[in-house]
Amino acid sequence: MDNGKKKVVVTGLGAVTPIGNTAEEFGRSLVAGKSGIGRITQFDTEGFDVKIAAEVKDFDPAVWMDKKDARKMCRFTQFAVAAAAQALAQAGLLEPAEGAGPGDAPAQNKRLKSDPWRTGIVLGNGIGGFEVVSESFRKLFGTGPRRMLPLTVPMMIGNEAAGNISMIFGAKGPALTQVTACASGADALGQALDLIRSGRIDVAISGGTEACIVPFAVGGFQMLKALSTRHNDEPEKASRPFSADRDGFVLGEAAGVLVLESEEHAKARGARIVAEFAGYGATADAYHITSPDPSGEGGGRAIKFALEDAGLSPGDIQYYNAHGTSTEINDVTETKIIKYAFGDHARKLKISSTKSMTGHCIAGGGGIEAIACILAIQDGFFPPTINLDNPDPECDLDYVPNKAQYGEISAAASGNLGFGGHNGVVVFRKYKA
Repeated sequence: MDNGKKKVVVTGLGAVTPIGNTAEEFGRSLVAGKSGIGRITQFDTEGFDVKIAAEVKDFDPAVWMDKKDARKMCRFTQFAVAAAAQALAQAGLLEPAEGAGPGDAPAQNKRLKSDPWRTGIVLGNGIGGFEVVSESFRKLFGTGPRRMLPLTVPMMIGNEAAGNISMIFGAKGPALTQVTACASGADALGQALDLIRSGRIDVAISGGTEACIVPFAVGGFQMLKALSTRHNDEPEKASRPFSADRDGFVLGEAAGVLVLESEEHAKARGARIVAEFAGYGATADAYHITSPDPSGEGGGRAIKFALEDAGLSPGDIQYYNAHGTSTEINDVTETKIIKYAFGDHARKLKISSTKSMTGHCIAGGGGIEAIACILAIQDGFFPPTINLDNPDPECDLDYVPNKAQYGEISAAASGNLGFGGHNGVVVFRKYKA
């Protein structure tokens, strides 16, 4: 169905995740049902009930950017720059700048082939650079302000990921940051979609990024009783969305970045189009600061609005990537959300939570889960929900338990729910010229 709106397409994907540091590696791990959860290595967990997280592994920022630049960035920004470099390279939008050498990293001395003033950035980030905040507070209260890191403020603030991408690649259109907690990545993508449709820009670098596996964040979520504590000795089993014995989410870190373009722009330059970004919907529950509306109406209406925006009916969707946090309240509520939005089709829909493998990557989740939908469409597979051995009777839909399944997917959607009652949903479909 043609919704009469300017068509927006995806031409590049980039991912830094606990189960792979490129979109290709991430996709292979999804198919394999690989867990990225293990013991925390980024700090000493003595005194913490929580000992596990889904950390990004073997990430070397020097592969993607100049070492001097990397030292001025927090981890979440490094992830975003690396993912953006991957996505822009796949899109064919990078060319060597004057003076670039053959040994330069992909994000070093590379400039955009697109009009820089018509290329924008919209990234989601929920928390910012907590590692710098924590270290600077330690020094402030320990020895005084003169020992604080000089770049504390520019490194910690959430907009610095978008700002660094702009500076490194020379994108001079709007460089925006969306902060809606765990819905930030999905909402950033939706804002980028609207910017392209409105004609303000031709190209958007968009998605989400997060890196907050630090004592302050883990301690804060632990005090909310939100994190899993039963599986410290078996970390890969800790994230158990829709399972009767789930006991909380596992904190993760990731960046997922997409290159979006108007169809006219992509076709004019002969780009390879990987999917159509068909629709976006957003609502607020107006209910509670940490809990979703138990009726499911808020999240359900966000799905309905996204489908309407895409010009699709519930029956046109074959796969739904659920928020699926593995918390007691979310998973039951999300089952209601899906039933509210999809009606009778909810029983035929393939649904999964890839957080069972990646943990909950906050704003990064919206980016990598959108990529999971696109890869599923491309390769014809339904990512599994691992650790689903004992389903909650109240979560009675098809959550693709434990092993990937295969089939034709013409359209897929991904939903994210954030503290504050934010609901963001994005819809992708197989591209047809």
